[in-house]
Amino acid sequence: GARQRTDLCNESLMLEKLPACGKSFEEMMRKVDSKKWCNLTEFIMYYDNFTQCTEREANNASCFWPNPLAEGFITGIHKQFFSNCTSEKVHWEDPPDEILITLILIPVMLTCAMITLVVWCSKRSDIL
Repeated sequence: GARQRTDLCNESLMLEKLPACGKSFEEMMRKVDSKKWCNLTEFIMYYDNFTQCTEREANNASCFWPNPLAEGFITGIHKQFFSNCTSEKVHWEDPPDEILITLILIPVMLTCAMITLVVWCSKRSDIL
């Protein structure tokens, strides 16, 4: 059966070990141009290693993960590296009138042509 964890969380041990994860992440992020820090694809493997490290250290200290202390540490790392990354809302604009009219008229004209074709063919059923 499943074994329950009876150890108590050693928060001081966890807080002592987490900075090593942050230092390792910081060293890896030095390889990435700071202008690309907001592009997750540039450093996703580094971030994955950082996340696994914080989870491992929390588990080694008999703490669940995530927990408020680990989350606070991770938030600090986010503030250090990603504070300038904002979620920009996309501002949608209509296309220029010429394009908009074309995009509207093409389906309208095709629909009219198909209706005309169906009516014409239905009147000429004697040939089919």
